[in-house]
Amino acid sequence: MVQYGHPAPTHLDASFAALSDVTRRGVLEQLGRADASITELAGKFRMTLTGMKKHVSVLEQAGLVTTEKVGRVRTCRLGARRLEEEAAWIERYRELWAARFDALDVVVDELMKEKRDGRQKRS
Repeated sequence: MVQYGHPAPTHLDASFAALSDVTRRGVLEQLGRADASITELAGKFRMTLTGMKKHVSVLEQAGLVTTEKVGRVRTCRLGARRLEEEAAWIERYRELWAARFDALDVVVDELMKEKRDGRQKRS
């Protein structure tokens, strides 16, 4: 796919792609409480081991989860990444939208005032 004027993909892309799925967000919440094996996670989310392995792989590629295999058991834990860059990116857009909504509030207030003033003159 050709991308015009867009920078090369970054770890932001991997993070947001990983976080876009409800199951993967649930896995992160679960691992925030305690480490868990792939089998435990698959049982908790009522899915196959293969399906859970794929979800964990996406999270691992984004640096959000690490795994360690001991014998036949692969244990998952939260990764070292703390999503600071992602949070900063979101905050910049939150501030942008807040400023736009504040400006819209001013316009709406002015229109409402004009409407009230127009009614009073007719009375």
